[in-house]
Amino acid sequence: MPESFQTTAPAPSIAARRALRTIAGFEALKGTLALLAGAGLLSVLHRDLHQLAVALIGHIGLSPGAHYPALLLSRIDVWAHADLRMLLLAVPAYAALRFAEAYGLWRQRAWGEWLGALSGALYIPFELWHWAHHPTWLASAVVLFNAGVVAYLGRRLWVRRSVGSAPR
Repeated sequence: MPESFQTTAPAPSIAARRALRTIAGFEALKGTLALLAGAGLLSVLHRDLHQLAVALIGHIGLSPGAHYPALLLSRIDVWAHADLRMLLLAVPAYAALRFAEAYGLWRQRAWGEWLGALSGALYIPFELWHWAHHPTWLASAVVLFNAGVVAYLGRRLWVRRSVGSAPR
């Protein structure tokens, strides 16, 4: 087994264990939210989304002809005619990936750290592009948080490799 895939590290401090478990909890939350969103999508799949949105917009006291409600309705019309089967197949796969990452991080496994670092690093170019075109405090926070998580997991992997701990 290559050294970079070693499964153990020196006993993590309480702070390191807490950091890994916080990241694991966040990843599990993302997987849960993806499943809930997929279930919500399934629940409206064969309904008239336009009519449902008009009713919701009217219920909260907005005019469907106003700028933002009209934008929402135009997007809903596009979604209503889209083939959502691939999206519905991707939801459980995405959730499974998040749950696997959460498990690996919670159990302090090297593969969980690799999965977290690589999957987080994949998002950084897209987040930076979004931030460059729409610089908001939220976009900045997302980029900084994700980069921090990737850097933290990368550092743990680097230390794990340099210590050369035995496989578990």
